[in-house]
Amino acid sequence: MKNSGIKILLNGLIKENPVFVLILGMCPTLATTSSAVNGMSMGLATLFVLFSSNIIVSILKNIIPDKVRIPAYVVIIATFVSVAEMLIHAYFPAIYESLGIFIPLIVVNCIVLGRAEAFASKNTVLSSALDGLGMGLGFTLALTLLGVVRELLGTGKVFGNIVFSENYGAIIFVLAPGAFIVLGYLIAIMNKLRKTL
Repeated sequence: MKNSGIKILLNGLIKENPVFVLILGMCPTLATTSSAVNGMSMGLATLFVLFSSNIIVSILKNIIPDKVRIPAYVVIIATFVSVAEMLIHAYFPAIYESLGIFIPLIVVNCIVLGRAEAFASKNTVLSSALDGLGMGLGFTLALTLLGVVRELLGTGKVFGNIVFSENYGAIIFVLAPGAFIVLGYLIAIMNKLRKTL
């Protein structure tokens, strides 16, 4: 079980990374990664929802009738999204203001619902927890990396710390077109790395 647990955990980081391999969750990926802090915050909120909802779906998989399976999953996911939103609003108001509508939109993120349907509803609680953790970490790392590159190239900063003068930054990387450009290059780099592993 130890090796299969590690395999499940690493699956979301490398083999089935939600952003770089499966190309899922593009709306929050492109919209919230104008800075490293925003990307990491969105990723961590999604990780919390993925991990928690996978556990509950796995626990309730034999109780939820097939006819209401998807609506039941959405209610479970929405509950954890509401918890995450309230915690961010209470303890990190600046991040809450920055991420705005994208926090409640985690409910309809295809990564979360997809993992509940494809994995958690068919596996044990431990495997589902590891899957949620692995996919959530993969999503968080992808958004953080995208945010770091965009913030660095656009403003000369990383996590708000000055690396080089803002005069040398290209503002396009902080804007929507820059998100597509950086994402394309990161996907290409990840594809190359995955082939060498």
